[in-house]
Amino acid sequence: MEHLRLGRTGLLVSRLCLGTMTFGLQSDESTSFAIMDAAAEGGIDFFDTADVYPLGGELELKGRTEEIVGSWLKGRRDEFVVATKCVGRMGPNPWDQGASRKHIMAAVEDSLRRLQTDYIDLYQLHSDDPETPLDETLQALDDLVRQGKVRYVGCSNFLAYRLARAIGRSEARDLVRFESVQPRYNLLFRQIERELLPLAVEEQLGVIPYNPIAGGLLSGKHDRTAPPPEGRFTLGNAASNYQNRYWHEREFDTVEQLRDIAAESGRSLVTLAVGWVLANPAVTAPIIGASRPDQLADSLAAAEVTLDDGMLARLDELTRDYRMGDAAR
Repeated sequence: MEHLRLGRTGLLVSRLCLGTMTFGLQSDESTSFAIMDAAAEGGIDFFDTADVYPLGGELELKGRTEEIVGSWLKGRRDEFVVATKCVGRMGPNPWDQGASRKHIMAAVEDSLRRLQTDYIDLYQLHSDDPETPLDETLQALDDLVRQGKVRYVGCSNFLAYRLARAIGRSEARDLVRFESVQPRYNLLFRQIERELLPLAVEEQLGVIPYNPIAGGLLSGKHDRTAPPPEGRFTLGNAASNYQNRYWHEREFDTVEQLRDIAAESGRSLVTLAVGWVLANPAVTAPIIGASRPDQLADSLAAAEVTLDDGMLARLDELTRDYRMGDAAR
């Protein structure tokens, strides 16, 4: 498994990152352990989680994923780069969410306890919090780095202008800076190519994209004439989000054409889709996931695939409209 530096830092991470948001809901603890075993055997030493996982679970389940990851890591913590996130709602109080100093300081302690570790390699804001001043958030993150509880900080689901603003405030106040961004990115969602990825390249940010196979739609196994199968498109409060993103006629039409291209190339559609994300020079490590260990095989194979210029041009032509978002519908 190839390793790359995370943005401008000296931290080397595996070319693929294991996402864990299925752990504790779609995947029980023993299955989750088997998935992490398979990922480690495949050369992945970069794991991403979040305090609000498992995604789709009720409030009382939040944190279960970190507990599972922490149990598996026991005795081998220093062999892995661990990333987690905060901002999502974790309790009933108004301050149990967001990017305020109060919430961040409480959230990091809870994550450290659940992960059974005394430091987090990459601590990320799961989303932007426009209600909290960026200076307050950045100061809290800076304090965590100075305290040794966090090594690097990043963000997820930020618009390009807000990320640029955050970097500017860090530079103006000499505070810790975001070193990575975690956006949604795949053949069916390419909007970040317009502003976010150019910003990431200019500012030397690591890019850790999630949803490289569009919640499973780019496996090519879903039937548009049937209800969504049990999994990402049906689980809890995340189901409607995923259906709104991908469960549309246009997306199914595109998947059918992509499936034909994959068959011509002798690869699975999953390998082709993850390989396409990896081929973007702005990308550091796509986040791959699974609800069973055998589902990792095709994604792991993508790390060994080099898509030629002709293939990249075909894929670009077929999915170019997805760079424009809803306006292209």
